[in-house]
Amino acid sequence: MPRKTRRKKSARGRIRRGEQVTPQRLMELSFAYAPPLIISAAVSNRVFDSLEDGAKTAEQVAEKTGASARALRILMNALIGLGLLKKDRQGKYSLTPESAAFLLRKNPGTHAGFFGTIAPNLISRWLQLSDIVRQGRPTVAVNQETEGTEFFSQLVENIIPLSYPPAQKLADHLKVAKTKNDIRVLDLAAGSGIWGIALAQKSPRVRVAAVDWAGMIPTTKRITQKFGVGDRFNYVEGDILETFRALKSSGTIAIAEWLVNDDRTKPLPSLMFAVQMLVNTEKGDTFSFNEIKSWLEEAGFKKVRKVEAPGPSPLILATKP
Repeated sequence: MPRKTRRKKSARGRIRRGEQVTPQRLMELSFAYAPPLIISAAVSNRVFDSLEDGAKTAEQVAEKTGASARALRILMNALIGLGLLKKDRQGKYSLTPESAAFLLRKNPGTHAGFFGTIAPNLISRWLQLSDIVRQGRPTVAVNQETEGTEFFSQLVENIIPLSYPPAQKLADHLKVAKTKNDIRVLDLAAGSGIWGIALAQKSPRVRVAAVDWAGMIPTTKRITQKFGVGDRFNYVEGDILETFRALKSSGTIAIAEWLVNDDRTKPLPSLMFAVQMLVNTEKGDTFSFNEIKSWLEEAGFKKVRKVEAPGPSPLILATKP
């Protein structure tokens, strides 16, 4: 009888025994730092904004932005490779639907702020990863109020496009728009306040208590007022760790987290976000649904469940009996 071909797993998936292993994938990974920095440079030099009103050559973009034509040509060709620009036969560059939707500064759902200011800051912290692994703690822990206030004050507004869609999904799931009763929302570690904002936009009956560090509250106030719902927010300087007792009976807790599977082997974005927690916090990590479920049940919550939502992971909801 013919022998069955044995297989073994690799990082690429499954390969046959004896198949030649090459460094191709490692070579690709060696430049994985480049795309966010390329996008950051393009945002900072207003490349995408300069193309909003039509296609342009590198020289024309240089005239509009004040940047080097040679450098822009190299940068924009790389953006073509990333699928964020296109070029016609006359050498004129133009936006793609993706960059037009998410990388123009004026758009409400723009990611330009994240790439322009936050991504380089985050990447610079990752350069200390070898020392952090050796020592088991970050150089600067942003989960501490003094250091964290400055970090999150810069971060929270720029990640609104990541949080707003799942926050709207939560509001729809809870049928906020249809309720005839007053709704009280406790927004813990409120940051930009976008989760409470999304609920408040659905119904005038929503009132939000936004809890965060004292230094974060001015940011929360400014953004909630920008969205036109600041008059329905109460801003509380306080500790976010006391939750169960703050909820009334039948109240719902909603958690937005990057979830991993029980074995911590996938998905890759959540595993990498765990390293982000290692780089920036003293005890942060990513967790599985079952881990969070057990903590909620130990605290007294019931009916722990997942709700699919836009973003890296589903929402986790539980009810206080």
